[in-house]
Amino acid sequence: MRRRDFVSLIGGAAAAWPLPALAQQGDRTKTIGVLSSANRADEPTVKVFQQALQQLGWTDGGNLRMQIIWGAGDLDALRKQAQEITATAPDAILSIGSPATSALHQATSNVPIVFVAVVDPVSAGYVVSLARPGGNITGFLLFEYGIGGKWLELLKQIAPDVKRAVVLRDPDIPAGIGQFAIIQSVAPSLGIDVVPMGVADDAEIERSLMSFAGTPNGGLILTASARSLVHRNLIIKLAARYGLPAVYGTPTRDTIAAGALLGYGPDLLDHARRAAGYVDRVLRGERPADLPVQAPTKYELVINLKTAKALGLTVPPTLLASADEVIE
Repeated sequence: MRRRDFVSLIGGAAAAWPLPALAQQGDRTKTIGVLSSANRADEPTVKVFQQALQQLGWTDGGNLRMQIIWGAGDLDALRKQAQEITATAPDAILSIGSPATSALHQATSNVPIVFVAVVDPVSAGYVVSLARPGGNITGFLLFEYGIGGKWLELLKQIAPDVKRAVVLRDPDIPAGIGQFAIIQSVAPSLGIDVVPMGVADDAEIERSLMSFAGTPNGGLILTASARSLVHRNLIIKLAARYGLPAVYGTPTRDTIAAGALLGYGPDLLDHARRAAGYVDRVLRGERPADLPVQAPTKYELVINLKTAKALGLTVPPTLLASADEVIE
């Protein structure tokens, strides 16, 4: 049962071409790079970004050339990719996620960068302030750290028997540390003990969840990060195997449709559309320094009733009523 119409995505990815071609376009053709911290799990975001640019008058292969690079959560690869893409001096770069933005921030202070899915750009040093970024980078906040408390509340609401929760987060980025700190601060009031675990690779995740699931009344929270996206399908599979009710910080429909129980977070497709507006303004001569960093305007709650039934859970009517979409 759908509670919200989803955007129709345009088909196909941007055409690939050698990196040097970016710098060889004529004056009438603008060039854009896209660097994603994750893998092709971010593809819907990129497609909506392309579609929004087209609606603003920018057609890939016409007056625009675009190159898309997937970092797949590999920090070393992202640093190399950031160096390569900035060396071609594109007119703008869309950066998806904190790892990609960090790599680009280190690689250039000149190429205009618009980010999405970044939590704390001020602390990370990407911008001077949200109102006045002051450099070559601006964009759209993923959320504030306080959302971590909401994830834990939702876990308790949909699975009241949960007494312990494993929090999968990326400890190598500030957002991973910040998200867990908020969850940890809220946990005593909900009567839940929380344990942090990393998402570096499949083996670490499998070991951690197998060990955690050995004690009853457990639940899981997957915080938002590029590595979370890279390993998302494995985590969904393991949560089902071990009977762990789980809340996901990336509430995209494909995540929940793949078997995740519940997702709550910002509408990333809305971020992509808004980012296209900023890139359009940059291409027309405005500076990132003058474009304020914007906070989310839409949050989504998506629930999978089939997964709830498989876990023996009854979703409270109040929670169902507040959902933006319920997958049956």
